[in-house]
Amino acid sequence: MRTAEEYLAKLRGMRRNVHYRGELVDRDHPDIMPGIRVISETFKVDDPALKGLAAATSHLTGETVNRFCHIHCTTDDLLAKQKLTRLLCRRTGGCIQRCMGIDALNALSVVTKLAQDATDIDYHERFNRYLRYFQENDLVGNAAQTDVKGDRSKRPSEQADPDLYVRVVERGRDGIVVRGAKAHNTIGPYCDEIIVLPTRLMTPNDADWSVAFAVPADAEGVHQYIRATHPRPRSFLKAPVAEFGACDSLTVFDDVFVPWERVFLCGETVFAGQLAALFATYHRHSYTGCKAAVSDIVLGAAALVAEYNGVAKAPHVRDKLAELIAVGELVFAAGVAASVTAQPASSGTMVPDIIFTNVGRYHAGVNVMHEFEILIDLAGGLPATLPPEEEWANPESARFLDKYIMRNPSVSAENQHRCFRLLSDLLCSSNSGVMQVAGVHGGGSPIMERIAITSLYDFEEKKALARYLAGITS
Repeated sequence: MRTAEEYLAKLRGMRRNVHYRGELVDRDHPDIMPGIRVISETFKVDDPALKGLAAATSHLTGETVNRFCHIHCTTDDLLAKQKLTRLLCRRTGGCIQRCMGIDALNALSVVTKLAQDATDIDYHERFNRYLRYFQENDLVGNAAQTDVKGDRSKRPSEQADPDLYVRVVERGRDGIVVRGAKAHNTIGPYCDEIIVLPTRLMTPNDADWSVAFAVPADAEGVHQYIRATHPRPRSFLKAPVAEFGACDSLTVFDDVFVPWERVFLCGETVFAGQLAALFATYHRHSYTGCKAAVSDIVLGAAALVAEYNGVAKAPHVRDKLAELIAVGELVFAAGVAASVTAQPASSGTMVPDIIFTNVGRYHAGVNVMHEFEILIDLAGGLPATLPPEEEWANPESARFLDKYIMRNPSVSAENQHRCFRLLSDLLCSSNSGVMQVAGVHGGGSPIMERIAITSLYDFEEKKALARYLAGITS
């Protein structure tokens, strides 16, 4: 397994294809480093706090591998991933990001087996060879699923511009050539590999768009146009929350060659839809770990500011904290339920229960804004108007600011300031806006969970129950 230092060294040696603010930049650009520091936390497999969680045994080689390179072969694997995700997200103040790659790999491990059994094309064998390479090199993967989609009322084959969904433009003896773009690619500029998946159900006319493959993130023809977000840098009051961040990429595939050994689906429309849905299931399961961590952070900040404001024991404050607890723990509990009721696919990979997974993600999505609303209510207006920290470094200014920031006299002025600086980062920074939008849409918008729940739920069994209780026999 790699160290964080080896991971960063590899990034520095990659081809420059990352575009940021109108320039071609290195992957260790200062605005990208906060995201790299997030991923670096995932390499700390020897950390005693992560014992039994951060590493796993590969079902292919029997070797110890990073949990974020592992295929879930048991219900305990799913639980360990969920617990690890929650712990790491608490450390970094938000999304751990590396879940994207492992969620894509687990979905592929299931669907490539189904596709190989149905077509006799060696998709699953190719995938397992690629997985072995991925595990042996402890790679970081980005899941590039969401196409730019163009006219949302039209399918890929109906678009005026066929490149608005990633598609195969050429098939040859040695591989395929692909063209198009994927959006919202978190971790794009600091991943090793881009794993491309279909984004939707496909019809027989959509064969060219029914493709799954993996390429190095710096492959020829790949261009990344990125956005970087992180809390405001700290000049004086250094704090862990200010060290971490994220980047997202609009990833363009400009006639990229992909060798057959890295192609995991090519034209099989039935399996394209299955792969799209299964990645969503795995990613929503990961979300029951990371969203619980975000709830932990919001709850902690809410309880702390209530204490500092001297209102922690007020009944209405306790009620609001209870609401935060209920959301976070309910989302996590849905993930636990999805783990322990998981079923094995034909590949042996455990698939978390789809209903429990989507219920957990749904509750996370519809409650995220209310959680931030509670935090805003308890924090008051100061997070939005807090003077810059440089004023506290000026002795002339600090003598007034220290005096007038005070609330609970048992808490120092500096700690009051640190608390409200954190609240400002959580509520009023560019990073907080991204967290809120991602809280609604990351892993699928609530409408997508409702569709999954209602399309898969066993209504007939519930109607039979109602008929029995009503005495209806015909």
